[in-house]
Amino acid sequence: MEAANKKLFELLKQAVSDTFLKENHAPIAIGDWKGEEIERFQEDLFVHTRGRVSEKWFYTYFKNEAEKLPRIDMLNLLSEYAGYENWNTFRSKHGELLALEENPKRKNNKFLWLFLPVLPILIAMYFLLNSENSFRFCMIDEDRGEPITQIPLDVKILSEGQSPIYLKTDSSGCFEYSSKEKIIRFVVQSPYHKTDTIIRHIDANENANVPLATDDYALMLRYYSNGNLGELQKRKQQLNNLIADDAQIYQIFPAQSGIELYSKEEFINKLTVPTSSLKNINILDKRYRDGKIVKLKFSIE
Repeated sequence: MEAANKKLFELLKQAVSDTFLKENHAPIAIGDWKGEEIERFQEDLFVHTRGRVSEKWFYTYFKNEAEKLPRIDMLNLLSEYAGYENWNTFRSKHGELLALEENPKRKNNKFLWLFLPVLPILIAMYFLLNSENSFRFCMIDEDRGEPITQIPLDVKILSEGQSPIYLKTDSSGCFEYSSKEKIIRFVVQSPYHKTDTIIRHIDANENANVPLATDDYALMLRYYSNGNLGELQKRKQQLNNLIADDAQIYQIFPAQSGIELYSKEEFINKLTVPTSSLKNINILDKRYRDGKIVKLKFSIE
């Protein structure tokens, strides 16, 4: 693959990754994505473009060093997903930038004085580009779709080469943080929600909501230990409203040894008794339609 085409394709891969990370959690480098992340990308690509790429294609062009560019129809598909009309549009926009990078020294230096009037603008742009980015995130209960405001949640900001910075969410369930970095990585911890590590780009953070999955074991343990049957029944009703009556619910067993099908009632009962299996439950996938869960896969670790 020619050097210019290689650079353009790397830029396209980065644009595809940035688009996916705006609404999904995955490693920043697209080459580090694995099974579940690749599957979610395939689904997201289809939703936005009605086009598909196979897992084999993904490994050939995104996880390995490709010897040549993909077919033009695939380049058009990925460019559309990244927000461009087609590959030619993407190439024309980034081709000029590549040309400037490859030819930093201008000829006809005697005309350099012509650029002096724009020097103040360049200086202003330099300080603008080096200013701090302001992030604001709000924690949302994944089941209820409401802000988590009952108690402050612990937030740990992770920066490469630096000690973690510890914050808490405010009364609205949100926190703010400023950094020169364009990407923020943080861990959210809650007594009644599962700990999660979040990675977001500055372009995707405006009024960003972070959904947190309920830790059903911790929640049920609190209800049972306090004898709070009213809250227990409220939780059951909440799950009943959240899950469709005809939902397909599967337990996936290790090493692909089989699956077990659950009814809605059986699954709700499993989520509302603090057993050891509930403590180790792991939701693998959830699909929604009209605000209700219609398909769910889980495993017990």
